[in-house]
Amino acid sequence: MAQQTWPTRPVKLIVPYPPGGQTDIVSRYLAEKLTPVLGQPVIVENRAGANGIVGITATKQSPPDGYTFVYINSSNYCINMFAYTKLSYSQDDFEPVTQLGEAALGLVVASNLGIKTLPEYVAYVKKNPGKTTYGSFGIGSSSHLYAETFTQLNKLDTVHVAYKGAGPAIQDVMAGMATMGVHDFATTGPFINGGRLTLLAVTGTKRWPTFPDAPTFAEQGFPALDLVGWNGIVAPKGTPQAIVDRMSLEIQKIIQSPEGKKRILELGLLPTGTTAKEFVNIVKKDTPRWGEVFKASGVKPE
Repeated sequence: MAQQTWPTRPVKLIVPYPPGGQTDIVSRYLAEKLTPVLGQPVIVENRAGANGIVGITATKQSPPDGYTFVYINSSNYCINMFAYTKLSYSQDDFEPVTQLGEAALGLVVASNLGIKTLPEYVAYVKKNPGKTTYGSFGIGSSSHLYAETFTQLNKLDTVHVAYKGAGPAIQDVMAGMATMGVHDFATTGPFINGGRLTLLAVTGTKRWPTFPDAPTFAEQGFPALDLVGWNGIVAPKGTPQAIVDRMSLEIQKIIQSPEGKKRILELGLLPTGTTAKEFVNIVKKDTPRWGEVFKASGVKPE
C-alpha cells in the first residue's frame, strides 16, 4: 500500500486501559490532532484489562494494514515480558512507530491524611502494620514496581491492590480506600493542584517541571527509583514501512510543536517524538534494565 493512498478509512488507536488515565487522555489529544492531517477520523478504542495485555493482544491480532495502532508504555511493553510467565504477545509482534515522551511517576497520598513528607508516610505505615494499602495500575506495572521497591527498602507491612488503570486507583486513594499510589501526572496532577492529593516524591533523576518543589526519590536516599518510563505508539508486525514512517512523522510534528510540547507536558510526559528507528533502540536499551528492576522488586511473575 503506497503512502499516498493511506488512509482511505478511519484509523483505530487502541488504548489498553480504562478512560481517565494518561494513556487515554494523551491518545484522545493525538486523535484530535491527527484526524485533520490524515484526512480520516482517528478513533480511540479503550480495551482495558490485565495491565494492558487485552488491548495489546487485540492489536497483535489485527490486520497489519495501517488501520490499527496501540498506545503502549514501558510497563506493558517491557516489564510484562518479565512479569508474566505466559504472555500472549512479544515485542517482535509489533512495529515501533514513535516514543511520545518520558513519563515520571509521583508517590501521592490523600491530602486529608495530613502526611507532608516521605518519612511521615513511612512512619504512618509502620504505626499501622497490615492496615494500609497501595494501589497500582496493574501487577508488574511500573506503578507496582516503584511502590513495591520502596515498600521493600523500608520494610513496610502494607498491601498491594491492583487496578485496571491509574484513574480508578487514584479515585480510591482520594476516597480513603487506598493509602498511597505511585502514578502519572496526567492522572494525579489536577488533584495535586486542587489540594486533594499530596505529592511526596518523584521517580527519575530530575525534578518534574510542573512540580519543581517535589523532591525525587533519589534526593531522599532511594536511587533504585531513578529509572524513567515512557509512552509510545506501535503497530502490528508487517504494517508497511511507508505507513509506519508517515504515522511517526505526523505524530512527531504534533509532539514537537510549541502547542504540542506544552500540552504533552501538562499531560505528564516530557515530550520527545522520536523516529521509528530511534524508538527501536530505546526499547532494546530499556527492556533489560526494567528486567533488573523487576527482579530487584521481589515481585513474583504470574
